[in-house]
Amino acid sequence: MAEIIRATAIRKESWLSAFGVYLRPRVLVVMFLGFSAGLPLALSGSTLLVWMREAGVDLGTIGLFALVGTPYTVKFLWAPLVDALDVPMLSRLFGRRRGWLMFSQLLLIVAIAFLGFCDPAVSPWLIAVGALLVATASATQDIVIDAFRVESLKENEQAAGMAFYVAAYRVGMLASTAGALFLVTGFEDFGFGKGAAWTSGYLVMAALVLVGTVAALVATEPDLTASAGALMAGDKPAARVVRAAIGAFSEFLTREMAVAVLVFVVLYKFCDAFAGTLTAPFVIDLGFSRNDYAAIVKGVGLGATLVGGFFGGYVARVLPMITCLWIGALLQAFSNLAFSWLALVGLNHWALTAAIVVENFTGAIGTVIFVAYLSVLCKSPLHTATQFALLTALAAVGRTYLSAGGGFLAEATGWAMFFVITALAAIPSLVLLAWLQARGHFVALERKD
Repeated sequence: MAEIIRATAIRKESWLSAFGVYLRPRVLVVMFLGFSAGLPLALSGSTLLVWMREAGVDLGTIGLFALVGTPYTVKFLWAPLVDALDVPMLSRLFGRRRGWLMFSQLLLIVAIAFLGFCDPAVSPWLIAVGALLVATASATQDIVIDAFRVESLKENEQAAGMAFYVAAYRVGMLASTAGALFLVTGFEDFGFGKGAAWTSGYLVMAALVLVGTVAALVATEPDLTASAGALMAGDKPAARVVRAAIGAFSEFLTREMAVAVLVFVVLYKFCDAFAGTLTAPFVIDLGFSRNDYAAIVKGVGLGATLVGGFFGGYVARVLPMITCLWIGALLQAFSNLAFSWLALVGLNHWALTAAIVVENFTGAIGTVIFVAYLSVLCKSPLHTATQFALLTALAAVGRTYLSAGGGFLAEATGWAMFFVITALAAIPSLVLLAWLQARGHFVALERKD
């Protein structure tokens, strides 16, 4: 009986410890930074496009605004600047990472305010400049937050930090989409003209970036950043940047099985992305309405994503990394079969809800576990920002390029078989995962409490 009581107490302590990680100050700081990171994307994207269409901008011009997102895909090009250089005054006051956080957020506030004062009906190309400034400042903030998160959180806090970051990021996106649109409507109801209402809405969004600024002020500079700064203290600025850029590649490529690891990074989320890119046309093809898509795929899907993210953080806290990666990979693959089942069921709202919950819940688990793995890979304080930016760019290859032919495959096979094929697309990553495990790749990456 005493042994049973003792075992129960140990189990309870383990659960409390696993959930207690979410209340640690470092993890909470990352959460608030996630909110600040989630705000800008829609302000230079979907929310802005609503404003432009209301102002009468033609669809051809609006379509070109997809190019405004370019800074998010090439941010690794200036990541070495973040790794190598100090921000005058700010870095001296707050440290390198926090100085860059403050600088990128101040730029973001100014860029959002500038965009808010533009008039899409009069000068759509000035709007384009403003949107590009917002996207560039936002991408820079992403670089810094990723580096700060990796360097400030312990390895056994990475997954929890990412779970909080993803949840807060989604809340930030919700604030700058639905929240911004409700604000504009509210300002109009209060008597503002349409242009003034949009300007006021954007100014409120700019002010909300201060949530991240307060988090940066409260945070402490990571010890790893300080040690890296000391190592580069004698170098000239240009030499620092070159050293950071070249060193980020050479340091990673000289590791054991580096090429296999990079291929694994490309393939791990491929099956999930392969199915996800065609979710919208699949749902519409089955006969569901736009409102069904908004309410179930986006609304219910968001809730399932948030829950899955926190569950993924818990799993990554209590289980070894290799076990977590297997769980995430298998869940992502099998969840695609829920869409095959839905294709056979047809127009059924409960079936759609079930499939979306399964897909978003498992996808979020896989994302949190995968990003925790990427964070552990970026273990050199001299190159954290650059290496993480490069790895996330590689991870996007499957979503952006390998999935591009999915529509042709779906037309040729039908929806039910298409989603079976997307599940089978996980096999190369599973084989590579087993190969890396057999050669001891994950032994050195195990968490240390």
